[in-house]
Amino acid sequence: MLGASRRSVCTAAAAAAAGSRRRAAAGVASAVSGDSSVSSSSAPPRSVINGEPGVPQLQKRLLSVLAAPKLTGTDNAASLKLREGSLVGRRYESSAAAVDSSDTPPVEKHEYQAEVNRLMDLIVHSLYSNKEVFLRELVSNASDALDKLRYLSVTDPDLIKDGAGLDIRIQTDKENGIITITDTGIGMTRQELVDSLGTIASSGTAKFLKALKESQEAGVDSNLIGQFGVGFYSAFLVSDKVAVSTKSPKSDKQYVWEGEAESSSYTIREETDPEKLLPRGTRLTLYLKREDKGFAHPEKIQKLVKNYSQFVSFPIYTWQEKGYTKEVEVDEPVEAKEGDDETKTEVKKKTKTVVEKYWDWELTNETQPIWLRNPREVSTEEYNEFYKKTFNEYMDPLASSHFTTEGEVEFRSILYVPATKKEDITDRKTKNIRLYVKRVFISDDFDGELFPRYLSFVRGVVDSNDLPLNVSREILQESRIVRIMRKRLVRKAFDMILGISCSENRDDYERFWENYGKFLKLGCMEDKENHKRIAPLLRFFSSQSNEELISLDEYVENMKPEQKDIYYIAADSLSSAKHAPFLEKLNEKEYEVLFLVDPMDEVSVTNLNSYKDKRFVDISKEDLDLGDKNEEKEKEIKQEYSQTCDWIKKRLGEKVARVDISNRLSSSPCVLVAAKFGWSANMERLMRAQSMGDMSSLDFMRSRKVFEINPEHEIIKGLNAACRANPDDPEALKAVDILFETSMISSGFTPDNPAELSGKIYEMMSTAMASKWASHAQPAEMNLQRDSPVSSEPIEAEVIEPELVDDSQKK
Repeated sequence: MLGASRRSVCTAAAAAAAGSRRRAAAGVASAVSGDSSVSSSSAPPRSVINGEPGVPQLQKRLLSVLAAPKLTGTDNAASLKLREGSLVGRRYESSAAAVDSSDTPPVEKHEYQAEVNRLMDLIVHSLYSNKEVFLRELVSNASDALDKLRYLSVTDPDLIKDGAGLDIRIQTDKENGIITITDTGIGMTRQELVDSLGTIASSGTAKFLKALKESQEAGVDSNLIGQFGVGFYSAFLVSDKVAVSTKSPKSDKQYVWEGEAESSSYTIREETDPEKLLPRGTRLTLYLKREDKGFAHPEKIQKLVKNYSQFVSFPIYTWQEKGYTKEVEVDEPVEAKEGDDETKTEVKKKTKTVVEKYWDWELTNETQPIWLRNPREVSTEEYNEFYKKTFNEYMDPLASSHFTTEGEVEFRSILYVPATKKEDITDRKTKNIRLYVKRVFISDDFDGELFPRYLSFVRGVVDSNDLPLNVSREILQESRIVRIMRKRLVRKAFDMILGISCSENRDDYERFWENYGKFLKLGCMEDKENHKRIAPLLRFFSSQSNEELISLDEYVENMKPEQKDIYYIAADSLSSAKHAPFLEKLNEKEYEVLFLVDPMDEVSVTNLNSYKDKRFVDISKEDLDLGDKNEEKEKEIKQEYSQTCDWIKKRLGEKVARVDISNRLSSSPCVLVAAKFGWSANMERLMRAQSMGDMSSLDFMRSRKVFEINPEHEIIKGLNAACRANPDDPEALKAVDILFETSMISSGFTPDNPAELSGKIYEMMSTAMASKWASHAQPAEMNLQRDSPVSSEPIEAEVIEPELVDDSQKK
């Protein structure tokens, strides 16, 4: 029903009310004679009362009992078993007399406006993204009709003089694929049927609100749902045919509107069937399409009502099959023992438990949502129970926030921080925020309209009375109201998270940070407006934290009096950060340094730029100022080593931007630092790992490095002497190459040619080892021979006989 239509549609059900009083006596006689007005769309099988056939008179009177909202107890349930009747979901009996078919009023045929045909085609094929919202739309329109009646009855009590309660009842016929939705609202007259259901976007509720605005009572109660004018036509999402039977208390007649999905016309006729007359209100009958008959299952309807219309302010009853257990006696034959001549059979009485089934109305919705209650009256257990039930969780949340905003934008909300993480930071869409408009569920599928992506882990409900939606009530329209709502929701979320961080139980925030720390770091990159709210929630390791995470507030509190900046270094691990050469002078001064070891840390801090007027300074970049400059001494050192710096720069060429004297080293001979606006070693490593990285920019940023040398180190002193004595010495030039490539590794960069570097190191080691240990090689061999064990085997000696010498030769 059009939001208007249905509100108007809801006018119809009151006509039989006036007639019911005038025909009360006739109604009783009619009931006794079998002319009951009760009809059924579900038509359950005939049943019996206490095992005996029921009489028609009793059956008809029992049907009035079925209309009661609640039936409990075995006796009451047993009384609902009928011998011949069908259990209708009708709440009221009609006492009207039967009408001769020859006097049936003619059926009027009307043509839709051309725009309505196009609108219906849009609705069925484009406007709604989910078919199941048809029930939400129709129930919302029924609620509007009830709201309108309640408002008008304040000044005109005769509108509800029939005494019928204000409720909505939904009955299904699973076998035939029929859904019936009945309300006891304001109903519609014949002209209102034509205006509301035959004219495009003619919303009865919208007209009603307009009239309220024009009156002096504009500010009284205008909290109606169906302001969009096309809600009724959503019935054709699932229906081939729709019948609207409506009775307005302003009219003595009840009218029936019928339309088909593919038709260009509709019909209106007067209702004359006494079994179908209503005291007041509207009954919608949906004849479902073949592929959509699954919606006619009672459990499906109950599920949809609980999902979309659980918090509608009027009771919603659904027709459900129920059962109760009872004990019945059964005869069980037992064979006795054989006697002398014959075998006797005894009959033993036993009982068994059976389940008797019956149909009855069941209240499906809750009329008081928790977010409408005073926060002081809601316990923590109730908040946790609502969270677990709504979001299918088994653990209590870490924190919750219940608030109401007033002013130019009014809405109520309850937000939660889950104890466990389910979403990944890369998930673009989540279903964590359930949006309600006037307590009717609209959607939980948003992409940054109500919450930014980095807060997508926050769960909760938001209920607004004036949120701008499109005609299908599904898509938020970008507007000033939405922007204001988003800003306030984000602030409340940060307040809730800050409450966790200030908790006495430090473990709570550690658990939060482990689950959602990356989300907040993403917020530093995406939400500049909220940097002041995000920064106090960040946590980092530091050079003085003993591997415990600290906040920026704790860092600032521990700063030295003379310290002006917040120092940090980015690395791939805690070990690398702790042993980086950049920390040498800072450790001597006992300055604390933040260790950014997560891939997102450096980008987050870079986007923050400062915290409490303290700049973030990367100690691995050039122009590091530690506040202890001695200009005269620095000038002397630069003069002394200027020639050496130029010599090293000439040797390294384009590998570095320049060579400077370092003020951050104490024990290392040199270090390679990034340019002020270039990439750090950690960022360069991350960019290398990007499969879609831009290599041209990588080459440009990599070329901006500064080679800093420590003039107090022996190696640099030796190179300074070599530069002055023989700048072309190949050994000295080779030492410069090795020194530079080694500093790349110690500074966190990756050498261009690791194999070449390793070859140079091996050659240098060979030279050093040869010069140091070669002179000791021969004594070592001699010692080895001397210390070798003597063999115990006998040694054979060669016997040489002396030659005989002639005496004459002697002479």
